[in-house]
Formats: sequence, C-alpha cells, structure tokens
Amino acid sequence: MAIISIFSGSFCRGDEIAEKTAQTLGYKRIDEILITEASSEFDIPEKKLQQTLQGETPTLNKITREREKNIAFLKMALAKLILEDSCVILGSAAHLLPRNITHILRVCVIADFAYRVEQAIQSLSIPKGKAEGMIHGYDSKMRQWTGQLVDSTPYDSKIYDIVIPIHDMSIDQAVEIIKKYAGSDQLKTTPRSQSSAEDFLLSAKINLTLTKAGYDLEVFSENGNVTLLIDHEVIRMKQHQEKLIQITRGIEGVTDVNVRPGPKFQASSTNPWANMDLPPRILLVDDEKEFVQTLSERLQTRNLESSIVYDGEQAIDFVSRNQTDVMVLDLMMPGINGIEVLRRVKKDYPNVEVIILTGHGSEKEKAISEELGAFAYLQKPVDIDILAKVMRDAYQKISRLKADTTEDPENRSKPDSE
Repeated sequence: MAIISIFSGSFCRGDEIAEKTAQTLGYKRIDEILITEASSEFDIPEKKLQQTLQGETPTLNKITREREKNIAFLKMALAKLILEDSCVILGSAAHLLPRNITHILRVCVIADFAYRVEQAIQSLSIPKGKAEGMIHGYDSKMRQWTGQLVDSTPYDSKIYDIVIPIHDMSIDQAVEIIKKYAGSDQLKTTPRSQSSAEDFLLSAKINLTLTKAGYDLEVFSENGNVTLLIDHEVIRMKQHQEKLIQITRGIEGVTDVNVRPGPKFQASSTNPWANMDLPPRILLVDDEKEFVQTLSERLQTRNLESSIVYDGEQAIDFVSRNQTDVMVLDLMMPGINGIEVLRRVKKDYPNVEVIILTGHGSEKEKAISEELGAFAYLQKPVDIDILAKVMRDAYQKISRLKADTTEDPENRSKPDSE
C-alpha cells in the first residue's frame, strides 16, 4: 500500500483533504504523531519541532544548530513511522522523505492567490492586507525550507506526482484523484521499495549521530553501504574524513563508508580536495519510476550523483535550465521519445554526452543513435559497474574537451569532433 505525502499551500484546505483521504482509504495520519513521537523520544518540546517545520530559524542557530538537530530528530521519527505503509502525512515534513522510496505518492495542493486570500479572510476574520501578508510570509519560509531540503521551490510541479489546484475543484474531487493514483500498480510496495524505506532509517540514524557530533552533510545508504557528501570546505580535510568514517562505522547496520565531495562542494587551492575531479552532473531519464530511482541510488554508492526526470519533455527542460555533463536516456517513453530527445540535446547542447540505456532497442535505433552522436548504446539489464565505467569515460571526454577549449579560446563554442 502507498504512503501519501501532501504538501499544501496555506489556506488551501490541505488539512481537510488529508483527513478525508485518510478516512476514505482507511489510512493513518502520521503528521501529528510525528511531532509527538519525536518530542517524546528526544525530549524536545513539541512547540520547537513545530516551529522548525514552519520554517522558522532560531536567532542563535549558528551557535546552537537547533534547527539542524530538530530536522534530524524529525527524520528519525519519520523513518520509523513509514516502515509501515498505508499512511498520510501532511505538511512540510513531507519533504523530509527521500526520493528513492517509490511507494510514496507526492501530492501538492495549491490555489491561486485570490482564493487563498478569501479563505484566510473567511476562516480567521481578518482584513485583506493581513491575509495577504500571512500568505506571503508562509510562502517565503517554505521557499527556504524546500530550497535547503530538495533544492527547489515549494510549488514546483517537478517534485510532485500530482499537483491539485483546489480553487478549481471540490474536496471530494481532490480526494478522488489521490485515491485513483494511490491505487495504481506504480505505488504498490515492492521488496525493493521497502528496502529503500529501511535504508532511509539507517540514513536517519547516521544523520542524527553526525548532527549531534556537530557535522552537517548529506547521507545516503544502500544495504549498509553508506555515502557521506561534504558540500563545504573544512581545514584538515583528511582528518575530517577519517573522523566521519570512524563515527559512521560505529553505527549498527553500517558495512562500508565512503566520504566524498557533493555536487555543491567548493574547494580552494589550499584544500586537499581542490585538484580532485568533482562529480559529473548526471541526468537520468526514464519513465520506469522504480527502475530509475533504484539506478540513481546504486550510482550514488559508486560516487556518481544524479538527478532524475521521467519523460523527454522534462529532460529537455532540465538541460535548458541546469548544466549537465552526462545524460543516461531511455528510448521508449511517452510523449517525446528518446531518439527525439537525443536529437535536440546534441543539436542545442553538443557537449552533453548521452548514453542510451534501453530494454527495447533495435539495431536500427542503435545506428540512428550513433549517427545522432550518442556516446554509447547499452541494453537493459546492464551491469551497474559497466554503466558506471561508461559514464566516467563520457565525463573524461568532456574534461578533455574543456581542457582543449581552455587552451584554445577560439574553439570554445565548437562541439567535440571525436
């Protein structure tokens, strides 16, 4: 059964939708339980946890790191709660859930500004100006919240499975949409997705331990293999790395630890990682949600961080907005197919290396892909280490091109002729 996460704009009737969804499906609401459990287990006042979820940052947070600790407490409690599915969670805590748990249905409830203002005026009996200020204030805090947690804006459709414009429908209609999606085969719990939920629990344990010890970094785990991503420079990096490994290896369930710079890492010339190749910017494009989420997770354990989109239109939009080095592209997708994506990407962004990874390819499609400039053509199922090697080879080609264009400025706009 599914886990339904609902993020709602203020005055968008999110609580009504969450409550009726839980009643209709016979699911348990866990957003209030989450606060209670975290407060009880870690001896933190519920009010402070609620303030953290509302996007508030304590005045002395740079010293106390209260916000980071509260997020770690909430993640830990949430990871335990979602081991049992068939639940609904409403609010900003929905963004604490990792992307690789594929039986989570991610819902955004939003409305146009006029609707929200009217709802605020009616429910609180306040003047229009105050209502507008409250809505702007909430949205501002949520921009900071989602910017930190998911590197996106709160109402960006790309981070949700469904976006419900509540100004255009009734509560019953909204619940019916959620019910329909929640019952789909794609949202069924599988052994793989349940394993991802267990991995989240281990990651939350590690994150909590490291946060208490004064560290702030991203944690990923797969079957006991842990990757720690550092996003900022520290002095004595080698000792820092060794300390992180020592702490993490002491946590039950950890079998291996890898520490590396994350995609946002910035190094100076005095840093021991300054001359280290930073991870390539990788995009995975595949409409098979569970497959591509699992692929992304497995690549993380091989020091290859990736972003994910689920169709050709999203892929083209992503590349237009984000610097991309390597794209792993499926051919058979609804809408814009892989061949057309390859054609457009190589035309508009010739230095992006595209690796075709398909389960339904033919010799004709292979020939077309090679003619259009694909770096490699691989068939599913593929050995993860072979794919990782091909991706690194593609990035090495990009690195050589960058080196050549640096030496010869006149060639900077020319595509690689290899």
